Amino acid sequence: MSEATKVMVLKPRREESVLRRHPWVFSGAVSRTEGEPLPGDVVEVRSAHGEHLGQGYYNPASNIVVRLLTWGAEEVIDGAFWRRRLAESIARRAALAADAATTAYRLVYAESDGLPGLIVDRYGEWLVYQSLTLGMDALKDEVVAALIEAAAPRGVYERSDVDVRVQEGLDPAVGLLYGEEPPERIEILENGLSFLVDVRTGHKTGAYLDQRENRRRLAAYCRDAEVLNAFSYTGGFGVYAAAAGARRVINLDSSADALALAEENLALNNAALSSAAAEVESIAGDAFQVLRRFRDQARTFDVIVLDPPKFAFSRRQVDSATRGYKDINLLAMRLLRPGGTLATFSCSGVVSEDLFQKVVFGASLDAGREVRILERLAQGPDHPVLLTFPEAAYLKGFICRVE
Repeated sequence: MSEATKVMVLKPRREESVLRRHPWVFSGAVSRTEGEPLPGDVVEVRSAHGEHLGQGYYNPASNIVVRLLTWGAEEVIDGAFWRRRLAESIARRAALAADAATTAYRLVYAESDGLPGLIVDRYGEWLVYQSLTLGMDALKDEVVAALIEAAAPRGVYERSDVDVRVQEGLDPAVGLLYGEEPPERIEILENGLSFLVDVRTGHKTGAYLDQRENRRRLAAYCRDAEVLNAFSYTGGFGVYAAAAGARRVINLDSSADALALAEENLALNNAALSSAAAEVESIAGDAFQVLRRFRDQARTFDVIVLDPPKFAFSRRQVDSATRGYKDINLLAMRLLRPGGTLATFSCSGVVSEDLFQKVVFGASLDAGREVRILERLAQGPDHPVLLTFPEAAYLKGFICRVE
């Protein structure tokens, strides 16, 4: 660090989380600022006694005023630093990179890979870049250059259009950063199955890569089953169910466009599907309303998948979110045939696995059903959870047998 070092000095006894290597410094923990750092600058963090604790980038507009990049010994934050961090992140996915049956996965997962605020997903020959924070935005050119060197993509496309950027004082940013524009749809492989992905306008960076292994695990319960795939988006769970030998698959989603792509994805996998191809139905509508209609019609299913969007974006929304989760799980339990399988998920990070299990328990009591958890599910290994940053764990789910 130079003589012109910019410094955040913490209040007394507020260094504990930094010493435990948690990467967030909240504004309320800061006593004073030295050196007049600009938004996005890398700053040094010191204790109230002047001890060097780490370095991170600064955003005075955010409640998280510093996101730490290093702890302990001082380091130079330059191009070599970013190249090293990206190389380490890519190396953690070496097994996925070597698997010819899977060509789409998360390459960088923000704080869990020592790159706070940065998401990078690989879709075949293209990378999708997502910057969530001001500090990462300020470093975009340097980080993208390092990413190109490390991953040699055909193109890098930005999808920094997520709501969380508002809290950082950032506008949405979408467009080509390097190389060739991605096609309207990129064909990828996932565990040997083919999918079309729209990285320009699709959900998240184009697909729900975090559910890859959960789709594979649920497929084992779908042979000869009638499967209702609620909140289906582009039909990932439905394709796996059909490939596993389901006799009927119903994709239910509010988006007609997503359902159309789900039908294309099923057609794309005809060769991989069972010789007795599943009968497929697409239903456009609100899942809560459609499940109530099915209940009133006394329709039943062997397998139901509930993979709803995030219900809670902050702790203030947890109560309303749990009511929504309970309602949808109660409806599903009443629609399952005895001995049926329920795969239920929550991607709300502020809803813990323990709380989610209690919600499903409450639904089982109200439904009058005996429910056993067969498998506990989470995000895939390309979305690792750094033990010093438990906030990285957001996806939780259960495969249950409903008697």
